Amino acid sequence: MIKRSHAQFGFTLVELLVVIVIIGILAGITFSGA
Repeated sequence: MIKRSHAQFGFTLVELLVVIVIIGILAGITFSGA
């Protein structure tokens, strides 16, 4: 139970990081295109 909760928290943290990276890349491409 505790392990599952910890894994869920870690997954959320990783997901947030991935989203930030994707947004950064998209913003960079848009700036480069514009």
